[in-house]
Amino acid sequence: MRFEFKYIVAERYLDELRNSVRPFVEVDPFADAEEKNEYTVRSIYFDTPNFDYYYEKIDGIKNRKKLRIRGYDDVEKNNTVFLEIKRKYDVPIKKYRAPVNFEDAQDIFKKSAINGHVLNQLPIIEGYANSKRFFFQMYSRNLRPTVLVVYDREAYYSKFDRTVRLTFDKRLRGEAYPELKNLFNERNLRSALHGRFILEVKFNNHFPSWLHPVISRFNLKRQSASKYVITMDACNVIGKPGRSTLYTRAKWYV
Repeated sequence: MRFEFKYIVAERYLDELRNSVRPFVEVDPFADAEEKNEYTVRSIYFDTPNFDYYYEKIDGIKNRKKLRIRGYDDVEKNNTVFLEIKRKYDVPIKKYRAPVNFEDAQDIFKKSAINGHVLNQLPIIEGYANSKRFFFQMYSRNLRPTVLVVYDREAYYSKFDRTVRLTFDKRLRGEAYPELKNLFNERNLRSALHGRFILEVKFNNHFPSWLHPVISRFNLKRQSASKYVITMDACNVIGKPGRSTLYTRAKWYV
């Protein structure tokens, strides 16, 4: 189980916030090889025809799930993407992931066949079982691709506890009703959180004690910050104002 605490922060504080945490963290090795110590996260989220997952989040349902296909950076031959179920049990988070090649993922959805496509990739040891969980939810709930969510992630690990991870998720953007083939397409993306970024703190057991003074210094308030819901609203996926008072009328903490 994992815990995630989220904070929405004004971009003008990014450099100062980064400098405040730098003595306590190391750059994520996946980001270290890239410019600006960041990489791009791309996810196509699925929902029911009635947007049940969207409204479960808005209504504050404690036990809920999200289904998505996630890829990273730019399209290349044999890109690995992940079929994911993200379950939230009140506060703890659990993920089920199945790695597949991007081209194979498109083939899976065309032919509705997963046999032979799921990769054996450590540390994921139940990829095939997770893929079956994914498609059970997909077909039993009649899910469809709803929104493409893209952002640039600057990621760090705590020097004192490698289970503690900090991410600055920047330049949130997206597109309504994407096709799977467009997972890596940057055209037609709409900005979803202009002038702000999302700080996420992920940990297994205890919130890092060294981070408390930093949070207090910047007067950050833990709050709901679903990239899925924010991007859904920004892209007008539902076609009319929903019940998303979490984001449209909430106070932004900066």
